[in-house]
Amino acid sequence: MNNKSNELSAEWQQLLQQALEARLRAYVPYSNFQVGAALLDSEGGVHMGCNVENAAYGPTNCAERTALFRAIADGHQARSFEAIAVVGDTEAPITPCGVCRQVLVELCPPDMPVIMGNVNGDWRVSTVAELLPGAFSSVSLTKEV
Repeated sequence: MNNKSNELSAEWQQLLQQALEARLRAYVPYSNFQVGAALLDSEGGVHMGCNVENAAYGPTNCAERTALFRAIADGHQARSFEAIAVVGDTEAPITPCGVCRQVLVELCPPDMPVIMGNVNGDWRVSTVAELLPGAFSSVSLTKEV
């Protein structure tokens, strides 16, 4: 489902714009595939993230995780976030990778909006829970005696 940005709330349009700005900061010498993210915290602050590649590939970090880890490092509590926007140069709105979906499950409320967009202004909105149904979480670690 692709939509045009002018149908989004002003707050989410702003978040997508900030993700577009973050995208331009990406360090992508190997793929040249820039991704940006903007995470809205419970106090109205925005934490920007971009993908940062590494020649060894494994240490590469996605934009969504960069924004989330930055917010945690800045002192914000896990599961206190309001929304995240992610933008890439893709035909359809970009979606978070599997690792980012797992991190979103760990650090964000299940009903938190994930606004996925592209550089053409197309977008779609999902929730953390919808992106990773049946997710492994801290609840999965508890044993009933």
